[in-house]
Amino acid sequence: MAKRETPADVIEVADESAANTKGHATPTRKEQEAARKRPLVPSDRKEAARSAKTQTQAARERARIGMAAGEEKYLLARDKGPQRRYVREYVDARFSIGEVIIPVMFGVILLTLVPNQSIQTYLMLVLYGFVLIVIVDLYIMGTKINNRLKAKYGTLERGLRWYGAMRALQLRPMRLPKPQGKRGHFPS
Repeated sequence: MAKRETPADVIEVADESAANTKGHATPTRKEQEAARKRPLVPSDRKEAARSAKTQTQAARERARIGMAAGEEKYLLARDKGPQRRYVREYVDARFSIGEVIIPVMFGVILLTLVPNQSIQTYLMLVLYGFVLIVIVDLYIMGTKINNRLKAKYGTLERGLRWYGAMRALQLRPMRLPKPQGKRGHFPS
């Protein structure tokens, strides 16, 4: 049987902060509450509102900068986690045909203003072909992401392919969190 430890065997370590506060009696609850007491309504309400507004703006700015930088504590729930970070890094490292879909669609919209019916028909066929190519590219990218994540993490979170596809369809400068790496630098 194992020998029980007796209080003499246990070495007690004095807490530094507790040692510094000694030398006077512990304040009573009434004294502690009086020390914490401050008015419920500030004396200058406008100044209090201004200071609260500046504090809120500063907190929002910190959160915006933190999210753009990809800091985990500032990310939205949809962006948190190591697998989502891996997907972001993978998508940002490759060129996706889907990145140019918005400019292509904008160009098609402008060119459909041409009154020639045959040009409009060809533009629609080109647009449908482009969308089909984008879908195939996103499917291939999603399959590669799933295979890499299975090899690295074993289990997969739900919705990673969709998350990667939606990020790949955005123009690179408009992505949030902002891309952290350069093109061609795939995550390990």
